Amino acid sequence: MARILELKKDELTLKESEIEGFLERVVTPFGTSAKADVPKKYIGRRVYVIISKSLMSEP
Repeated sequence: MARILELKKDELTLKESEIEGFLERVVTPFGTSAKADVPKKYIGRRVYVIISKSLMSEP
């Protein structure tokens, strides 16, 4: 059974069969911006970052 993630605002639908995996990263400061490191194997790939509403405490 395929899982589907639907976000109703602007009609985004992600199907499990179209997704290689999910990554969880902590965004860190980088100059006047921020970054979230991902594995080198994803260079050149289209990625989506989903921002959660919950706040994480600093390590």
